[in-house]
Amino acid sequence: MTRAAVSFSTGAASTGSAPAGSQTMHSQALAAALAQLDNVILGKSHQVRLAVACLLARGHLLIEDQPGVGKTTLAHGLARTMGLAFRRVQFTADLLPTDLLGVSVWDAAAAEFRYHAGPIFSEVLLADEINRATPKTQGALLEAMEERQVSEGGVTRPLPDPFFVIATQNPAAFVGTSPLPEAQLDRFLLTVTLGYPDARAERTLLETGGRVLTVRDLPPVLNAPLLTAIQREVDGVHAAAPLLDYLQLLARATREHAALAAGLSPRALLALLAAAKAWAYLAGRRMVLPEDVQAIFPALAAHRLPVRDPSIRIGDVMARVLADTPIP
Repeated sequence: MTRAAVSFSTGAASTGSAPAGSQTMHSQALAAALAQLDNVILGKSHQVRLAVACLLARGHLLIEDQPGVGKTTLAHGLARTMGLAFRRVQFTADLLPTDLLGVSVWDAAAAEFRYHAGPIFSEVLLADEINRATPKTQGALLEAMEERQVSEGGVTRPLPDPFFVIATQNPAAFVGTSPLPEAQLDRFLLTVTLGYPDARAERTLLETGGRVLTVRDLPPVLNAPLLTAIQREVDGVHAAAPLLDYLQLLARATREHAALAAGLSPRALLALLAAAKAWAYLAGRRMVLPEDVQAIFPALAAHRLPVRDPSIRIGDVMARVLADTPIP
């Protein structure tokens, strides 16, 4: 990482139009938010940081793991800490798109249809076990994620701002799952896997009966207006020309890799830049370094890069791509 820091030590970094004082306040608020989440999701600081970066980059998050490792706790804790309205929808095989998006019902007294909004009209929506729903319902959610609006009965209704979807997905081997197609997976900015806690974190859970700090105890550290202001500052994080060269080299490496059936698309490359800006902002910088790209790359690329041979681990491929791609 030292090489990256030296290569990008020159050039003016853009800090946007926000005063330095507000940036300091925002950084302090984010640091407090991360610390609070670390007290709830024990031993998973990197995954927590990825989730926050995803929110700052205006993306959506996919959490892939087995039940019982803290996926719902992370989603609810993030919403509480950020001061955002939270709704949870349990995805099942009989869930209909209208159950999610809402429906217009005839009001005989008023002689008109009245729209009853669905749970998707929330600032943070947890789509729990998304791959248990039918492709039609999955598609309804993902369309809203892309357009950030819902169209029903000829009327288009904007979704809240911010609007953040956290979807959890069971392993494909589980009974009753319908895997998300590649085009739908691409709508998620990042994918994270929580995995089992380490021995120290697990022992703390055992000693406290899992009551280290419950989600209901969490006070809001931020709020929606403050978060949107921070998101605008993230947009203004500077990416120098050599950094853009590095992104293109990474994309070319994935497109030409023999083990991959397809590489990163231009849309994925834009997503990588946005996520790297958020990661740099969390590090207290207003300029993207290659180390930011490297830190975010596995979570961004894992669900976008199909391997030709199922026996090949995508993690090994991504590690090799990062190791072999030169930094300009």
